Amino acid sequence: MRHNNHVYRVVVTGYGAVTPLGATAAESWQAIMDYREGYRYVDKTANNINTHFLGQIDNEPSLKGVPAVIRRRLPRHARLALGAAREAMAMAFGDGQPQESYDPLMCGVIMGTGWAGLDENYDAVAEFEQTGVSSPFNCFFSMPNVTTAACSQLWNLRGYQNTPVAACATGTIAIGDAYQAIRHGRASMMLAGAGESLNSNCAVWNIDVLGALSRETDDPARASCPFSLQRSGFVLSEGGAVLCLEERDSAIARGAPIIGEITGYANFSDAFDFTSPAEDCVARVRTIRQALGDAGLQPEDLDYINAHGTSTPLNDVNESQSLKTALGEAAYRIPVSSTKSYSGHLIAAAGSFESIVCLQAMAAGIMPATAHLTQPDPQCDLDYIAEGHRRGEIRRALNLSFGFGGANAALVLERPA
Repeated sequence: MRHNNHVYRVVVTGYGAVTPLGATAAESWQAIMDYREGYRYVDKTANNINTHFLGQIDNEPSLKGVPAVIRRRLPRHARLALGAAREAMAMAFGDGQPQESYDPLMCGVIMGTGWAGLDENYDAVAEFEQTGVSSPFNCFFSMPNVTTAACSQLWNLRGYQNTPVAACATGTIAIGDAYQAIRHGRASMMLAGAGESLNSNCAVWNIDVLGALSRETDDPARASCPFSLQRSGFVLSEGGAVLCLEERDSAIARGAPIIGEITGYANFSDAFDFTSPAEDCVARVRTIRQALGDAGLQPEDLDYINAHGTSTPLNDVNESQSLKTALGEAAYRIPVSSTKSYSGHLIAAAGSFESIVCLQAMAAGIMPATAHLTQPDPQCDLDYIAEGHRRGEIRRALNLSFGFGGANAALVLERPA
């Protein structure tokens, strides 16, 4: 470990995603570019579930080559995240391994989840009550840190590790904490992201009964329409999204691809309610301002914002107000969009996936539109890119994530210099 006061620069050298939009990060981006939704109509009314649209993955990523001792212990959310992690590591290291360039004790993992193996737990209870036994791997299915453990073992990453559990802000917090570990010399390379999968009837009902999920019964264009008067809740989706972060000089020295740079991060709590955002917006405003301050930026330096934008009545208004308070007049000049209008809400993996979207947007010079925003809410009066994808130079992007329990997190990502 480096023992000095030097602050290190942190770059992204790989990323991967498995979402209802596609089996890879590139496929997911292309679906957004083609204005395709990843969610579909699902009728669960027989199970007392009112929501009618879900984002589900038909084919899990192949885990061929992953040792059975690891693979057999993974619940679905971890399998999705591990698939995304393999894509990220392949982008960053090709056919090589991190230990060819780094001390394994300087390579770490931060992989989060919101609800872990809840589906598997429900299945196990029913099986156990009926037969008196269940899978011997159920202990691992319910471990929130099972993905962190799997990635550590698979790539011999023996350094700093953690497993954030912060609902919908989890993925962003994982990346932010990994950024800080490298920035302050605790690590040279970090794998960071999250996975989520909630498909069982009981798991879906648990969220639906709160009134958080979309109430649209027919039209997919009204199922997820952030910042629109027609919005009624979010579309629950599953998926995994992971980034590989490295200390900049070391990454350049080994010839790694430099995809982007993380320059700012902040995380504050509402301390207000389990599901509703704080009405005073104080924590969200502080999160945005401190992330910019960490990056040494002013509001007018931002070129694009990927909003949390859940399509819920409360969040979208609160987020709009938070941006206006935090950024002042500049808020009206910065293009903003919510790509949850395509992917649905990946819960824990939302923030890590949307960080990838920011990186893809910078590389392509295209800001994704907010889909289905045909009737904007007058209280959501920022530039939410409703008219279609917008071309333009993106040097710096802000990614926002807000979660149940009052978790607020923000990342500043920049195009490689």
